Amino acid sequence: MINEIYGKKLGMTQVFTEGDRLVPVTVIQAEPNVVCQIKTKETDGYDAVQLGFGAIKANKVNKPMAGHFKKCGVEPVRHLREVRVDDPSSYKAGDKVTIDAFKDAKLVDVTGTSEGKGFAGVMRRYNFQGGPGGHGAHFHRAPGSIGMCATPSRIFRGHRLPGHMGCNTVTTKNLSVVEVDPDQNLILIQGSVPGGKNATVRIRLA
Repeated sequence: MINEIYGKKLGMTQVFTEGDRLVPVTVIQAEPNVVCQIKTKETDGYDAVQLGFGAIKANKVNKPMAGHFKKCGVEPVRHLREVRVDDPSSYKAGDKVTIDAFKDAKLVDVTGTSEGKGFAGVMRRYNFQGGPGGHGAHFHRAPGSIGMCATPSRIFRGHRLPGHMGCNTVTTKNLSVVEVDPDQNLILIQGSVPGGKNATVRIRLA
């Protein structure tokens, strides 16, 4: 059984639960994912299923991908992802993965790309304390001394410095499933879902 599905984060809203409690939720639209290719240990060295999702016009697909979809016998899609499975022989190209598998789910893990925040200093990026805030000080938001003297006379790899912040792959675990709407392919999840609006996310049974 494929226990994950890919969808698009639409935004946030709030709903009333059965106990008349108002909870904030993130709305994720998970259209049916189509099985495009079956990968086995004999042909590819591992067992997996290639899922496709996202509508796209046929004339927007380049020739290599158009040939791939034609060989698999499926309609062109915008995104392709792979899911490891134990028995790939139980699937075939054209099968669809829907949100029906999440009807009875209570907790899910959501993976996405966090929002990009551009160039950031060490205080914002790593929560450094910084220097004094008074006018007489000349050290405010800089990272401070990073010298290593004569031994080893270099900066170790991975040292925390200013740089690009965000745009990282983030997984938030054990988020509560508030409601599943199979008619509109919507999943309402309570908790911190990574990514901005219209971001692609992966929903996996916890």
